Amino acid sequence: MAGSDTAPFLSQADDPDDGPVPGTPGLPGSLGNPKSREPEVPDQEGLQRITGLSPGRSALIVAVLCYINLLNYMDRFTVAGVLPDIEHFFSIGDSSSGLIQTVFISSYMVLAPVFGYLGDRYNRKYLMCGGIAFWSLVTLGSSFIPRERFWLLLLTRGLVGVGEASYSTIAPTLIADLFVADQRSRMLSVFYFAIPVGSGLGYIAGSKVKDAAGDWHWALRVTPGLGVVAVLLLFLVVREPPRGAVERHVDSPPLSPTSWWADLRALARNPSFILSSLGFTAVAFVTGSLALWAPAFLLRSRVVLGETPPCLPGESCSSSDSLIFGLITCVTGVLGVGLGVEISRRLRRSNPRADPLVCAAGLLGSAPFLFLALACARGSIVATYIFIFIGETLLSMNWAIVADILLYVVIPTRRSTAEAFQIVLSHLLGDAGSPYLIGLISDRLRRSWPPSFLSEFRALQFSLMLCAFVGALGGAAFLGTAIVIEGDRRRAQLHVHGLLPEARATDDRIVVPQRGRSTRVPVSSVLI
Repeated sequence: MAGSDTAPFLSQADDPDDGPVPGTPGLPGSLGNPKSREPEVPDQEGLQRITGLSPGRSALIVAVLCYINLLNYMDRFTVAGVLPDIEHFFSIGDSSSGLIQTVFISSYMVLAPVFGYLGDRYNRKYLMCGGIAFWSLVTLGSSFIPRERFWLLLLTRGLVGVGEASYSTIAPTLIADLFVADQRSRMLSVFYFAIPVGSGLGYIAGSKVKDAAGDWHWALRVTPGLGVVAVLLLFLVVREPPRGAVERHVDSPPLSPTSWWADLRALARNPSFILSSLGFTAVAFVTGSLALWAPAFLLRSRVVLGETPPCLPGESCSSSDSLIFGLITCVTGVLGVGLGVEISRRLRRSNPRADPLVCAAGLLGSAPFLFLALACARGSIVATYIFIFIGETLLSMNWAIVADILLYVVIPTRRSTAEAFQIVLSHLLGDAGSPYLIGLISDRLRRSWPPSFLSEFRALQFSLMLCAFVGALGGAAFLGTAIVIEGDRRRAQLHVHGLLPEARATDDRIVVPQRGRSTRVPVSSVLI
């Protein structure tokens, strides 16, 4: 009897962002009748019937997507693995070196919304094929640029963003349309293993190929060939699953895309999406800075400690730090992603806010260890590597969990757009500017000190300490996400199951109680 009859007679119409009308029959959980149309998780046979793909084929698709994700990040950080050689080849300083990554991330960030819009409306497989083919050609072309054309290197690195934007915004939504619940979390963890592993392989490939060929240009010619294989695998193996079908009730109507502006308004009113994206922005800031500058910082540390001779003009920089840092990135990535997913999965049984809390713990825990890694670099390179290992492990706990949060607080027809704008936000305020900002601060500090190898080391050391403070701010954003995530997840579930339809902008109807349930009626019928 405490249903809609007790609600105000003239109440607001159902607004997807204000939550469902209490007491409406059939709403899952604590809202309405908990036994009616409770969301069900389909089994393997049910998933195969819905998607038209066998479990083996679905797993193979994830493997292909994982390979391409690994390749993307491998290419992105190959440049960081040979950065000292690039600096000497083009005769550029720290700020110009940071600009290489900034230009790439800026292009990637600008193009992400375009592919997000296309990915929610057109065939995702062909979009990814075209983008990766273009990216492979541009990457190969960037390896033939002469030393007096540094601006051309910047241009080609910007064009590489086309391929990465076409893939990163779309691939996670394919996985979301193939799996649900814990299965989806596990597959996303496999997919996001490729980020730290690919990044580490980029450092390793860059340094080892350069050493084998005696020329850093060959390091940029490895991934284009692998990109051709990626396009072939995409074309032959991947099939397009129906959007959101695995999450709907059998008798629920299919979801239809809304206008792009309606998507943006809904995302802007989704606090879990906004706060988790801000937290991920802090992750991007820290990882972007470390990815580009950590090998160079470690090399300068060894020079100051007298363990390695300095890089001289016209000579190749001799250092094992890119290789060691690459191995650390691979190992910590696997440990961190796996640890984060497993801890979150176990805690979810007793705490529905587990995902953002684990992300917050990872960021807040990594900040002091990264600070200690920088502070100890002048005294012991071994201690520095130990603290980097712990800090990167904690930092990597976020990758798969943040993606999972986005997928369950955003409805399927908006997920590519949401991925795109999370990329824009995280890169705009994160790693689009952080490598350049770190390099700029380092250059400014060096100008205020007498020229020496020690001043070069100290300038980069002090500028990188900014990462620890940004990481702490990101942890606070995830704590805010934990406060609001339950309501946003419930609203997304109700939309998917057809229990909370979108209110049209032109809808002049209001909700009134009628025979125990809330019913939409025109305003005129109430006034009359």
